[in-house]
This record gives sequence, C-alpha cells and structure tokens, in this order.
Amino acid sequence: MSVSLKGKTGLITGASSGIGRATAVRLAAEGMRLALVARSKDKLDALALGLSPDAFSIPGDLAIAAEVDRAMAEAITRLGHLDVLFANAGLYMPGLAAQGDPDAWEKMIALNVSSVFRAIRAVLPHMMQRRSGDIIVTSSIAGHQAMPLEPVYSATKHAVQSFVHSVRRQVAADGIRVGSIAPGTVLNQLWGYTDSDRIAAKVAERAGLTCEDVAEAVVFMLTRPPNVTIRDLVMLPQNQDI
Repeated sequence: MSVSLKGKTGLITGASSGIGRATAVRLAAEGMRLALVARSKDKLDALALGLSPDAFSIPGDLAIAAEVDRAMAEAITRLGHLDVLFANAGLYMPGLAAQGDPDAWEKMIALNVSSVFRAIRAVLPHMMQRRSGDIIVTSSIAGHQAMPLEPVYSATKHAVQSFVHSVRRQVAADGIRVGSIAPGTVLNQLWGYTDSDRIAAKVAERAGLTCEDVAEAVVFMLTRPPNVTIRDLVMLPQNQDI
C-alpha cells in the first residue's frame, strides 16, 4: 500500500533540468512543498513558478562546499522541516584515463561525491532529531560495475554507493531511509540528448530511459510503507546490454 506524499517537504538538487526537473514536477503533482537547488537562477525560478506557490528556488553552485551548506540550511529554514532530500546534482564525463583532464575530474568529484556527502551530512541531524526522513541519491549503473569508457565517473558513483549503504545502516534506527536510484542511459542533456524526435526514436527502440521514467521510480521509492526501504533501484533501458 502506497503512502501519500501530500503536504510533505522536499529538497531537490540539480533541479533545473533533466531528472531533477522531472522529479520536481512529479513530486509537486503529489502535493509536496519543494526547495529547488541548482546553478541556474532563471531556470529554477521559472520551474518554481510553474509548479506551485509552495515551491521556491535556491540558486547555488554545489561544487563549492559553502554553497552546499548554505542551500541545505536555507531549505530547512524556509520549509520548516525536511522530509525528503533528493541528492541528484551531478556531472557526466566519459573518456580515457590517459587523455583525461585531472582538473575537470576534480570538478566532477566535487559535485558527484563531495556535494552529496556534504548535503547528507547537513540534513541528517535535523532528520535524526525528528526521527523521520527519506534520502535518495542519484547514482548510476556505473556505480554497480566499472564502465571501461567512464573510469572517473564510475569511481564517483561507486563512492556514492558505498556511502549510501554505510549511512543507511547508521541511521536506520532513527527512522530514516537512505537509498540510491541507478539508471542506465537516460535521454537527457547530460547524455547529449536534446532533440525530442531523437529521444522519441530511442524510446521506441527501447534504447533509453526518459527523465520521467526515473522520476516515477523516485515516487515509487518514497511512497513505500515505512517498514520498506528500497536500498538500490537499478533501472535500464529494456535492450541496454550491460
């Protein structure tokens, strides 16, 4: 039996586009009050305006540690309390290790790993005090097996997986659920898909997931009864050969 999300509060990082945006739309439709975090103020403001009077934007670059702390604190203050953290912001950077740019890797690590760790650290005391909360992190199939063309990206997602599994066990007794959602190829800008016809063709070929597919899975995780934790939800295009 599913649990209603109406009236609950949530914070979504990477909310201005892709999976974050689709999830914001879906959770707002469920009646949640949302804080939306990303770098693009204009995109965030437009999204918040189109969702509900209860949604608001918190622009910030989560690759900067102080910005993560500020965004988490502001969200909790303005929402009054936080029921859900969806730590979704991230970068995708494939390539050969011998030809990679270590400075670019550092930026990806800051966003994919450090910002996730820091965001969760920032909200945990609040959730532990309330003895309630859901934390979902956007991982990847690359977090479950090393991809030969994505060595550093895979490493960031493996780090996230280890962190999620350990933290879940630390806070389970506090009534907090922690899990990850790990999609395969998602047909969005992060993966270089922006043309609607091309996306539709890939969907018809069962060769890609849409952002809305992932958002539906997030809703499923959040609406399970309190006795159920979805530790890992791995979802692939039907014909993706992994």
